[in-house]
Amino acid sequence: MLTQDKVADATRQENADRILDAAERLFRHYGYSKTNVADIARDLGMSPANIYRFFASKSDIHQALAQRMLDAGYQAALRNAQRDVSATERLRDHVLEQHRITLETMIEEKKVHEMVVVAIEQQWPVVESHLERLRLLLADVIRQGMDAGEFRRQDSDLASECFMSATVILCHPQLIANCLTDTRVGTPEDLVEFGLRALR
Repeated sequence: MLTQDKVADATRQENADRILDAAERLFRHYGYSKTNVADIARDLGMSPANIYRFFASKSDIHQALAQRMLDAGYQAALRNAQRDVSATERLRDHVLEQHRITLETMIEEKKVHEMVVVAIEQQWPVVESHLERLRLLLADVIRQGMDAGEFRRQDSDLASECFMSATVILCHPQLIANCLTDTRVGTPEDLVEFGLRALR
Protein backbone atom coordinates (compact mmCIF):
# COMPACT_ATOMS: atom_id res chain seq x y z
CA MET A 1 0.00 0.00 0.00
CA LEU A 2 1.32 3.45 -0.93
CA THR A 3 2.10 5.75 1.95
CA GLN A 4 1.09 9.40 1.89
CA ASP A 5 4.74 10.42 1.37
CA LYS A 6 5.11 8.07 -1.61
CA VAL A 7 1.94 9.42 -3.18
CA ALA A 8 3.23 12.98 -2.70
CA ASP A 9 6.59 12.04 -4.22
CA ALA A 10 4.91 10.38 -7.20
CA THR A 11 2.71 13.44 -7.75
CA ARG A 12 5.69 15.76 -7.52
CA GLN A 13 7.63 13.65 -10.03
CA GLU A 14 4.64 13.59 -12.38
CA ASN A 15 4.40 17.40 -12.28
CA ALA A 16 8.16 17.77 -12.80
CA ASP A 17 7.95 15.42 -15.81
CA ARG A 18 5.09 17.49 -17.26
CA ILE A 19 7.23 20.62 -16.96
CA LEU A 20 10.19 18.89 -18.61
CA ASP A 21 7.98 17.56 -21.43
CA ALA A 22 6.65 21.07 -22.10
CA ALA A 23 10.13 22.60 -21.89
CA GLU A 24 11.54 20.07 -24.34
CA ARG A 25 8.68 20.66 -26.76
CA LEU A 26 9.19 24.45 -26.65
CA PHE A 27 13.00 24.23 -26.78
CA ARG A 28 12.73 22.01 -29.87
CA HIS A 29 10.29 24.40 -31.53
CA TYR A 30 11.59 27.85 -30.60
CA GLY A 31 15.11 27.14 -29.35
CA TYR A 32 16.59 27.24 -25.88
CA SER A 33 17.56 30.93 -25.90
CA LYS A 34 14.12 32.05 -27.12
CA THR A 35 12.14 30.13 -24.51
CA ASN A 36 11.71 31.35 -20.94
CA VAL A 37 9.98 30.03 -17.82
CA ALA A 38 6.89 32.16 -18.52
CA ASP A 39 6.52 30.44 -21.92
CA ILE A 40 6.69 27.01 -20.28
CA ALA A 41 4.14 28.03 -17.64
CA ARG A 42 1.79 29.44 -20.29
CA ASP A 43 2.04 26.21 -22.31
CA LEU A 44 1.00 24.25 -19.21
CA GLY A 45 -1.71 26.68 -18.15
CA MET A 46 -0.03 27.48 -14.85
CA SER A 47 1.81 30.41 -13.28
CA PRO A 48 5.60 30.82 -13.40
CA ALA A 49 5.55 30.66 -9.60
CA ASN A 50 4.24 27.11 -9.86
CA ILE A 51 7.16 26.16 -12.12
CA TYR A 52 9.58 27.54 -9.52
CA ARG A 53 8.14 25.15 -6.94
CA PHE A 54 9.82 22.37 -8.91
CA PHE A 55 12.79 24.06 -10.59
CA ALA A 56 14.75 27.06 -9.26
CA SER A 57 15.53 28.45 -12.73
CA LYS A 58 15.42 27.87 -16.46
CA SER A 59 18.96 26.52 -16.16
CA ASP A 60 17.74 23.89 -13.66
CA ILE A 61 15.04 22.83 -16.12
CA HIS A 62 17.63 22.60 -18.86
CA GLN A 63 19.98 20.54 -16.71
CA ALA A 64 17.20 18.13 -15.75
CA LEU A 65 16.26 17.82 -19.40
CA ALA A 66 19.90 17.24 -20.36
CA GLN A 67 20.10 14.53 -17.69
CA ARG A 68 17.03 12.82 -19.13
CA MET A 69 18.43 12.93 -22.67
CA LEU A 70 21.87 11.71 -21.57
CA ASP A 71 20.27 8.88 -19.58
CA ALA A 72 18.53 7.71 -22.74
CA GLY A 73 21.85 7.84 -24.61
CA TYR A 74 23.57 5.88 -21.86
CA GLN A 75 20.89 3.18 -21.94
CA ALA A 76 21.50 2.78 -25.68
CA ALA A 77 25.24 2.48 -25.03
CA LEU A 78 24.58 -0.06 -22.27
CA ARG A 79 22.42 -2.21 -24.56
CA ASN A 80 25.20 -2.20 -27.15
CA ALA A 81 27.84 -3.09 -24.53
CA GLN A 82 25.77 -6.10 -23.40
CA ARG A 83 25.40 -7.58 -26.90
CA ASP A 84 26.77 -11.07 -27.46
CA VAL A 85 29.32 -10.05 -30.09
CA SER A 86 33.05 -9.29 -30.00
CA ALA A 87 34.39 -6.40 -27.94
CA THR A 88 35.81 -4.95 -31.16
CA GLU A 89 32.38 -4.90 -32.78
CA ARG A 90 30.77 -3.38 -29.70
CA LEU A 91 33.35 -0.58 -29.48
CA ARG A 92 33.08 0.15 -33.21
CA ASP A 93 29.28 0.21 -33.11
CA HIS A 94 29.28 2.37 -29.98
CA VAL A 95 31.29 5.16 -31.59
CA LEU A 96 29.53 5.01 -34.96
CA GLU A 97 26.11 5.07 -33.27
CA GLN A 98 27.11 8.06 -31.12
CA HIS A 99 28.36 9.78 -34.28
CA ARG A 100 25.09 9.09 -36.11
CA ILE A 101 22.99 10.41 -33.23
CA THR A 102 25.10 13.56 -32.94
CA LEU A 103 24.90 14.23 -36.68
CA GLU A 104 21.13 13.75 -36.72
CA THR A 105 20.74 16.07 -33.76
CA MET A 106 22.85 18.77 -35.42
CA ILE A 107 21.26 18.58 -38.86
CA GLU A 108 17.65 17.57 -38.15
CA GLU A 109 17.21 18.87 -34.58
CA LYS A 110 19.20 22.11 -34.56
CA LYS A 111 17.32 23.46 -31.56
CA VAL A 112 18.32 20.37 -29.57
CA HIS A 113 21.90 20.89 -30.71
CA GLU A 114 21.74 24.39 -29.22
CA MET A 115 20.78 22.90 -25.84
CA VAL A 116 23.68 20.44 -25.99
CA VAL A 117 26.19 23.17 -26.85
CA VAL A 118 25.02 25.31 -23.91
CA ALA A 119 25.41 22.34 -21.56
CA ILE A 120 28.95 21.65 -22.80
CA GLU A 121 30.05 25.29 -22.74
CA GLN A 122 28.81 25.75 -19.18
CA GLN A 123 30.52 22.50 -18.12
CA TRP A 124 27.48 21.12 -16.37
CA PRO A 125 28.09 18.24 -13.93
CA VAL A 126 25.49 16.12 -15.77
CA VAL A 127 27.74 16.10 -18.85
CA GLU A 128 30.83 15.16 -16.85
CA SER A 129 28.89 12.41 -15.07
CA HIS A 130 27.65 11.04 -18.39
CA LEU A 131 31.16 10.92 -19.84
CA GLU A 132 32.44 9.12 -16.75
CA ARG A 133 29.68 6.52 -17.01
CA LEU A 134 30.59 5.94 -20.67
CA ARG A 135 34.28 5.68 -19.81
CA LEU A 136 33.57 3.00 -17.20
CA LEU A 137 31.29 1.14 -19.59
CA LEU A 138 33.90 1.10 -22.35
CA ALA A 139 36.62 0.10 -19.88
CA ASP A 140 34.53 -2.98 -19.06
CA VAL A 141 34.17 -3.83 -22.76
CA ILE A 142 37.93 -3.42 -23.22
CA ARG A 143 38.61 -5.75 -20.26
CA GLN A 144 36.34 -8.33 -21.89
CA GLY A 145 38.27 -7.87 -25.12
CA MET A 146 41.55 -8.49 -23.29
CA ASP A 147 40.15 -11.64 -21.67
CA ALA A 148 39.03 -12.88 -25.10
CA GLY A 149 42.47 -12.20 -26.62
CA GLU A 150 41.24 -9.42 -28.92
CA PHE A 151 43.26 -6.70 -27.19
CA ARG A 152 46.69 -6.73 -25.57
CA ARG A 153 46.95 -6.61 -21.80
CA GLN A 154 46.92 -3.01 -20.57
CA ASP A 155 45.31 -0.64 -18.05
CA SER A 156 41.67 -0.82 -19.16
CA ASP A 157 40.71 2.47 -17.49
CA LEU A 158 43.52 4.34 -19.24
CA ALA A 159 42.76 2.54 -22.50
CA SER A 160 39.12 3.59 -22.27
CA GLU A 161 40.11 7.21 -21.65
CA CYS A 162 42.52 7.17 -24.60
CA PHE A 163 40.02 5.43 -26.91
CA MET A 164 37.39 8.06 -26.12
CA SER A 165 39.94 10.84 -26.71
CA ALA A 166 40.99 9.32 -30.03
CA THR A 167 37.38 9.19 -31.25
CA VAL A 168 35.99 12.34 -29.59
CA ILE A 169 35.94 14.15 -32.94
CA LEU A 170 33.11 11.80 -33.96
CA CYS A 171 30.96 12.41 -30.88
CA HIS A 172 31.56 15.99 -29.70
CA PRO A 173 28.92 18.30 -31.27
CA GLN A 174 31.20 21.31 -31.67
CA LEU A 175 34.09 19.30 -33.08
CA ILE A 176 31.79 17.60 -35.57
CA ALA A 177 30.41 20.98 -36.64
CA ASN A 178 33.93 22.27 -37.25
CA CYS A 179 34.99 19.22 -39.23
CA LEU A 180 31.95 18.59 -41.44
CA THR A 181 33.56 20.36 -44.39
CA ASP A 182 37.17 19.41 -43.60
CA THR A 183 38.25 16.92 -46.26
CA ARG A 184 41.50 16.22 -44.40
CA VAL A 185 39.62 14.27 -41.73
CA GLY A 186 39.30 10.54 -42.40
CA THR A 187 35.99 8.73 -42.51
CA PRO A 188 34.35 7.79 -39.20
CA GLU A 189 35.25 4.17 -39.89
CA ASP A 190 38.92 5.14 -40.43
CA LEU A 191 39.07 6.99 -37.11
CA VAL A 192 37.40 4.17 -35.17
CA GLU A 193 39.74 1.63 -36.72
CA PHE A 194 42.71 3.80 -35.69
CA GLY A 195 41.48 3.72 -32.09
CA LEU A 196 40.89 -0.04 -32.21
CA ARG A 197 44.38 -0.74 -33.60
CA ALA A 198 45.85 1.02 -30.56
CA LEU A 199 44.12 -1.53 -28.32
CA ARG A 200 45.46 -4.57 -30.14
